[in-house]
Amino acid sequence: MARYLLRRLAFLVVSLALASVVLFVLLRMLPGDPANALTAVGASDEQIAAARHAIGSDRPLPEQFTHWLGQLATGDLGTSFVSSLPVGPEVTARLNVTVPLTLAAFVLAVLIAVPAGFVAAHKRRTWYGALLSGVSQLGIAVPVFWLGMILIAVFALNAGWLPAGGFPQDGWAAPGDAIRSLVLPVVTIALVMSASLIRYVRSATLDVLGSDYLRNARALGESFGTAMWRHGLRNASVPVISVLGIELASTLLGAVVVESVYALPGLGSLLATGIAQHDYPVIQGVLFVSTLAVLLIGFLADLVQRIVDPRLRGRLSGGAR
Repeated sequence: MARYLLRRLAFLVVSLALASVVLFVLLRMLPGDPANALTAVGASDEQIAAARHAIGSDRPLPEQFTHWLGQLATGDLGTSFVSSLPVGPEVTARLNVTVPLTLAAFVLAVLIAVPAGFVAAHKRRTWYGALLSGVSQLGIAVPVFWLGMILIAVFALNAGWLPAGGFPQDGWAAPGDAIRSLVLPVVTIALVMSASLIRYVRSATLDVLGSDYLRNARALGESFGTAMWRHGLRNASVPVISVLGIELASTLLGAVVVESVYALPGLGSLLATGIAQHDYPVIQGVLFVSTLAVLLIGFLADLVQRIVDPRLRGRLSGGAR
């Protein structure tokens, strides 16, 4: 296991390094000059050249890249071209919105999808089993921004129970207001995510229900619940864990849509602002942190799979010898 962890950590570091190279190169290939964001309309060539020199965009690309890597090695994400403020603290402040939003939506989606997916598989020949399957198929086709606007219209504008958007200026210093402002965004993401997860849970459960080991356990006198708990749960959870990791990562990256609908000051809105202003340090900082989070989620999902499934641990031990 120690050797496996070292290999995975090495792969994570190499992947992060390659991602930083791709990110840096692609940003410099985008049309537009970041110096234009610092100068007024109709600025002279001398003013534009001075702005480029001030932000360092006139230096050779290899020099800019090594400078950025040096900053990353010290935990510094750079300084915004537009605001002249450090990017790191701004990203951290935005994560205080995006991370609770993503994790709460993920937990709610799992709480909805696991029992619903199991019922859809176990009771697939009943009307409510078919209904659950149909609703999950329908939910996959619903755009998240459309669902968000529907929830705003129903629960914020008409009922007035929850705020339509925004986040408290004091942040989590006012926890009650902060939680209320995240209720609708969390429900929006969770409903869309759970629709997809129900399909995977249903498929994994159907595989277990049709397995020989479950039938043998029932033939030996175990009840259905005991057989599922002792033999089926672990086998059904292995493919679902992989899907959960992918869903969590995609939710973190896709939060920009929900944050835009609900006007939340999260990581997505910071990225959108950085792109609009050609603020390279902000864009690089947000995407680097997002890439790191996605790689860590994948690493943890793979690790949990190996802990849950003894066959993977045995394969790992065999490879170590």
